[in-house]
Amino acid sequence: MVTARYPPFLGGIETHVSEVARRMAEGGLDLTVLTTDVSGRLAPSERQGDLDVRRFPAFPHGADFYASPALARAVAQGGYDLVHIQGLHTFVPPMALGAAWRAGIPTVVTFHTGGHSSRVRTVARDSHWWTLRPLLRRSRALVAVCAYEVELFAHRLSVEPERIRLIRNGSDPLPVGDVVPEVTGSPLICSVGRLERYKGHHRLIAAMPALLAREPGAHLAVIGRGGYEQHLRRLVTRLGVDRAVTFVSFDSDQRAALGALVASSDVVALLSDYEANPVALMEALALGRKVVVAATSGLTELASEGLATAVPARTSPAALAAVLAKVAADPDVSAPDLPTWDHCVEELLRLYDDVTRSAVSP
Repeated sequence: MVTARYPPFLGGIETHVSEVARRMAEGGLDLTVLTTDVSGRLAPSERQGDLDVRRFPAFPHGADFYASPALARAVAQGGYDLVHIQGLHTFVPPMALGAAWRAGIPTVVTFHTGGHSSRVRTVARDSHWWTLRPLLRRSRALVAVCAYEVELFAHRLSVEPERIRLIRNGSDPLPVGDVVPEVTGSPLICSVGRLERYKGHHRLIAAMPALLAREPGAHLAVIGRGGYEQHLRRLVTRLGVDRAVTFVSFDSDQRAALGALVASSDVVALLSDYEANPVALMEALALGRKVVVAATSGLTELASEGLATAVPARTSPAALAAVLAKVAADPDVSAPDLPTWDHCVEELLRLYDDVTRSAVSP
């Protein structure tokens, strides 16, 4: 299983790979995760229970579009029966796909598409996918995590939608710790996601003056890390809502503390420009949280299924504040029936079985 990043790094793809790989290995699958380490500080080889994790140098440092020739060589030389590429957003996937193809190893690709704060990178995304088109079409199986991706890549790759398997992320609830969160509010709004512009945290901050006019005890918890943090903090100060906005982040070993904060919230919001099937939001839904999303990309599916309230991405701060206040005041909801990580693993293992059997059939 090839992924550009893996825990202790945080993110949706990182969580997905960790959850499914660990379960597959525990179930008896001989599985190795091949990933990168741009920091040079992590163990190059690690045994995590029944799972092998190998990390390879990548460059350039400080960028998120890095490549790893060493990882590509490991794909070709590893004697693998199947290579599953998780995510498309760096140069690691085309290098790994090319190495597997040259070595005659069947491949599976899960798209895991996402947004980007850079306008140049967003525009270049289509070109990146176009470059990958021949390798993706040669893959034995293509996997989308939402219906939006199925439609998107069926069009981009000129393949029938039935060629793409829909296997959603697992939605197991976050663990909830016993420690009472320090951040409180009435209502308490949690905005989850990396601190990047495209994630939309600034839209929630901009709505805080209007929300405070309606609900003086309201508080916004901005949960995440990223390069946009200083801009967001300046926005908070400029709007004079310092007392009502808290920035907080959690390491990979602090998920119970994150779960306690999310579980205490009245609304969990993600107003991102682009998401496929965001793991953080699915974990919040599994805790029975009320959710507000931007009416964009895969997020619209959550609203159409009655799991979230959607607002236009460019809605005014006052209108957004009204929606947040209304959703917060709505009765609490029960956790919906969502796919679990065990279900995701079952679907993937069936797919692996199909692929490996077709690879040896006459």
